[in-house]
Amino acid sequence: MLPRDPSQPHRTASTLELFFDLVFVVAVSIASAQLHHALGEGHFLHGITSYAMVFFAIWWAWMNFTWFATSFDTDDWLYRVTTFVQMGGVLVFAAGIPRAFNDGDFTIAVLGYVVMRVAMMAQWLRASRSAGELRGATRRYAFGIAAAQVLWILFLLIPSGPQQIVAFVLFALIEIAVPVFAEFRRQTPWHPHHITERYGLFTLIVLGESLLASANAIIDAIDKVDAVGPLIAISVLTLVVTASLWWIYFWPPHHRAISSFRRSLRYGYSHYFVFAAAAAFSAGIEVEIDVLTHHSELSNVAASFTVTIPIAVFLLGIWWIAIREHADRVVNTVVPVGALLVLLDPVLPIPVTLSALILVIIVVVLVLRPPVSRDAANIEIDAP
Repeated sequence: MLPRDPSQPHRTASTLELFFDLVFVVAVSIASAQLHHALGEGHFLHGITSYAMVFFAIWWAWMNFTWFATSFDTDDWLYRVTTFVQMGGVLVFAAGIPRAFNDGDFTIAVLGYVVMRVAMMAQWLRASRSAGELRGATRRYAFGIAAAQVLWILFLLIPSGPQQIVAFVLFALIEIAVPVFAEFRRQTPWHPHHITERYGLFTLIVLGESLLASANAIIDAIDKVDAVGPLIAISVLTLVVTASLWWIYFWPPHHRAISSFRRSLRYGYSHYFVFAAAAAFSAGIEVEIDVLTHHSELSNVAASFTVTIPIAVFLLGIWWIAIREHADRVVNTVVPVGALLVLLDPVLPIPVTLSALILVIIVVVLVLRPPVSRDAANIEIDAP
C-alpha cells in the first residue's frame, strides 16, 4: 500500500468509491426524513441539534475515507473487503438514526460509527507498513482514531440532555483534530482533482436527495389537497433552486482551493455546512408541503424558514470555500448579498419564490462573469 502519486494524470473516482457513496445515500435520506418530522412538529432546537450530531458522523466517516483513498487506494482484494466493512458500518449507523432522534438513544448509531472507524484504523495500520517517510503520520492517524472511538463508547454512558450535547461537541473536536495531529510534520499526498471530484459527487448526492424527497412528498400530497396548483408551483421552484445550487457549486475551480494543507483543512471541514445544508433543504421542502396539506401546525413563515436557512447556509458556505478567491467584486457582492436576501422569502405568500428568483439572478451573474484567473503568486502554497 504505497502512497499514490498526487500528480497522476486522469485520476478519477473509482467504481468502488462510487459504490461506497451509495450507502451514504441511505444515511442522508434517513437523517433528512427525521429532520423533516422534527421541524414539522415544531421541535426546532431538538431537530437541529440531533441532525447536526447525526450528520457529523455521516460527513466525517465519508470524508476520512475519501482523503485516505486519494493517498493510499490500492483497489486490491483486502482494500475492497475493508471498504465493504465500512459500508456495513454505515448501514448499521443509518438504522440507529431514528432512535437517536426520537429517544436520544445513540447505541446503534455509535456501534455503526465505531465499525466504520475501526475499519478505517485498520487501513491506516496497513498503510503504515510500507508508507516510508509517512509511517509516522499513518500511525498517528491510527492512534488518534482508536482513542476517539474509546470516547464515543463512553459517550453512551452520558444521559441525554445538555451534558450529552457538550460531550458530543468535545469529542467531535477531538475527532477533527486527528488529521492536524497526524499530518503536522509531513502531509500525506492528495490529488486535487480527485479530491474535489469526490466532493462534487457527494454534493450531487445531497442535492439529488432534495429532488427525490420533494417528489415523493408531492406525490403523497396530490390526493390530500383541493387544488394541485400550489404543489406544482413548489415542484417547479424546487427544481429551479436545486439546479441553481448545482450551477453555483460547480462554477469555481475547486481544485485550486486545496493548494496547501491549511487550505485543504478549510475546504474539507467547511463542507460539513455545505453538505448538511443541502440535505436539510429537502426536509424544508417537505415541511412546506405539510403546511399546504394541513399536516403541520407551523405558520407559513416558520415553514419557509426551514427552506431559506439551508439555502443561505449553502450559498455562504460555497462562496467562502471556493468562489470568493476566483471571483471579481460583482460576484463577491452578489453571492453573499443574495444569500442574505433569500432569508426574506418567508414574507411572500408563495413559498420558495423569492429564493428561486435570487438564485437565478446569481446564476446569470456567474454566467456573465466567469472565474478570474489568479496569478500563482497570489495563491498560498505550503511546501509538503
